[in-house]
Amino acid sequence: MKLNKIFKWGLVALILISVALLVWGFAVGFESNDAQAVEVLLYWAYAMLGITLLASIVINGIVSASNNPKFLVKVGIILVGAAAICFVAYLLASGDPAFGREGMDPASTLKLTDTILNLIYITGVGAIVAIIVGEIRLAIVNRK
Repeated sequence: MKLNKIFKWGLVALILISVALLVWGFAVGFESNDAQAVEVLLYWAYAMLGITLLASIVINGIVSASNNPKFLVKVGIILVGAAAICFVAYLLASGDPAFGREGMDPASTLKLTDTILNLIYITGVGAIVAIIVGEIRLAIVNRK
């Protein structure tokens, strides 16, 4: 029960900070040239996303590991697989500039964007294959 109170008050604190930043943003104005309010709100959104991801991963990991110790092995395998896919996408990335933008972007930026595009292609193909295989498997199981 004590953990629920900690979560409740932590949530209340995050909501109050969010509302305070939003009110401050409206008071300062979002249309200014330096866009300081927008920048602060974006950084707060990044922080909230990070807190959410960290909390969900840590809490889910603790609960799952206490219920099933083999869970950590599965998570390790998934992380190694994801790292391998990212590495392959990085190796496949050419880093060549887009047509008409030669010399405008640094090579590291081009390599990163090509890696992200390759990851999108890989996950898109994986999703399509998973849909097709799932439907075929479902048709075979329902046939019996």
